Amino acid sequence: MNRVLIEARELARALEGESPPLVLDCRARLGDPDAGDRLWREGHVPGSQHLDLDRDLAAPAGAGGRHPLPPPAAFTAVIQRLGIAPGRAVVVYDDQGGQLAAARAWWMLACWAGHPEVRVLDGGLRAWQDAGGELPLGREPLPPPSDWTPAYRDAVRVDADEVFSGRALKVDARARERFRGEAEPVDPVAGHITGAVCRPSAENLDESGRFKAPEVLDAELPEGDAVIAYCGSGVTACHDILAYAVAGRPLPRLYPGSWSEWIRDPARPIARGDHE
Repeated sequence: MNRVLIEARELARALEGESPPLVLDCRARLGDPDAGDRLWREGHVPGSQHLDLDRDLAAPAGAGGRHPLPPPAAFTAVIQRLGIAPGRAVVVYDDQGGQLAAARAWWMLACWAGHPEVRVLDGGLRAWQDAGGELPLGREPLPPPSDWTPAYRDAVRVDADEVFSGRALKVDARARERFRGEAEPVDPVAGHITGAVCRPSAENLDESGRFKAPEVLDAELPEGDAVIAYCGSGVTACHDILAYAVAGRPLPRLYPGSWSEWIRDPARPIARGDHE
């Protein structure tokens, strides 16, 4: 089993064990900042805490895009409030196969903050239900707070200047019609970063909503000596990074501002269609 993923039945056994993981419900709905908390209260993996995309995993929208990374001190406060520490395993999940926003939580905790054991529930809440898992209602009591202050790894991310000037392969995790500029339901400008290739995050999953086998992902994922992942706002790009981890490949760096930041400067080149 790839250690970045955990199966529903394995999670159920772990929750019954002597050292259960801390489970974080990362469900979200773009455009509805209250949806995640509401969905969590309406039924969740037992003992899980809600980890909010807009309030916990991002700073307010602005010059840095729609979901810029929070300042390290702000995310450290979230970590400590939820009792997250290196000595306790963490499992994150959502109801979109990790795309909203479990993969973002995995990346922020494991790649950026350096937590040694963070895993994504493969198949998300649907897999938990298919395995017969219960969905208790209401809120859960918070665990004791932690005092962990991570040493954040800034080398795992890039800014717009590095994207503009670098030679790394840029991989766009948005749907193909958005990449080509045929449709843009969210941002005011359509298209993609010049030189990028498209790898929609949804294509990392099979029909059941679980990740494809490592060897399949290894054959499908774009190859480059250095890779940068981006999307609309730095959320689903993390799903592509997670797919590289499942495949056993070196991890791309994340461009957190992504398309929603890129288009704020008209001097940055954009393209439409399947190619540059």
